[in-house]
Amino acid sequence: DESPNGHIYGLVNIAAFLAQSLKETIKYNACDENSWDLVDGGYPLSNSCGQLGQSYQDYTCSASEAHMECPVKIDMEITATTNAKWWGAPAPLFCGPTSKYPFTGYWDHSKDCNNPWADPPLSCEDYVGQKGGGFNNESPHPNSSGRTDVEGCCFWGRGVIQTTGICNFGKLNYYLGARAAEEGRESRYPDINFCEQPDAICASQEHKELKWIAGMFYWVESLQSYDSDGWNYIEELKSFVDNGMSGNNFIDAVSGIVNRGCHNPPCASGSVDGSYERASNFLKVLTELDLV
Repeated sequence: DESPNGHIYGLVNIAAFLAQSLKETIKYNACDENSWDLVDGGYPLSNSCGQLGQSYQDYTCSASEAHMECPVKIDMEITATTNAKWWGAPAPLFCGPTSKYPFTGYWDHSKDCNNPWADPPLSCEDYVGQKGGGFNNESPHPNSSGRTDVEGCCFWGRGVIQTTGICNFGKLNYYLGARAAEEGRESRYPDINFCEQPDAICASQEHKELKWIAGMFYWVESLQSYDSDGWNYIEELKSFVDNGMSGNNFIDAVSGIVNRGCHNPPCASGSVDGSYERASNFLKVLTELDLV
């Protein structure tokens, strides 16, 4: 943008990206989505399918982009690379077929797993760095949308801004992954099929930049192109800058798009998680950039 405020538009765009990233993962030092939706006193193991009533494998593309989305393969098995590390924090999310996991229970965050004086002695062995908590698979424990299985539930959030769902992973594969290479288009990661290896974003040792690449791809491809019901991201960004960068209407709308898929939540998937914190992050970054 060659206008007088062109460089400011760019900086505010970056500030909005970082504000969302701070809330989604940076403050938690995370890459994979943490299990945090507490249901009936426990953290359902089926949170990998979706939290707060969401269903990630049903996050499909629009009709015009449906050819890009990932197929849901029921035999996929993946365990997350990262998870929270507070006392009793749930184990990494995982997915697998019902033939292996007919049902799943919950993570008991109050369980004491580190007691060398018990008979027999107890130790925490479910994940590296575990301080407390443990699995309870005595009976099915549904997540907030009623799921008790984890079949096809491999598309939880990953990366700095939590790339989620079969549409977003499909687009990443279509433009930057193995599918682009297979169809004769230039590909940055021709050997990674993000539909079959969504965990590459967090697990790849060869491409540690993927957690940022995935987030930036989403921002450029989906967020910056957002135009729905009279709300256009680029136009609203310019309006926010041109009118003095005051108020939270702009960043609240952006938070809605990132966290719930619409600019005017609550959307079909619910209210925004951490709207106030996202707005506060935005102000902090704008301040660091000497824009306010």
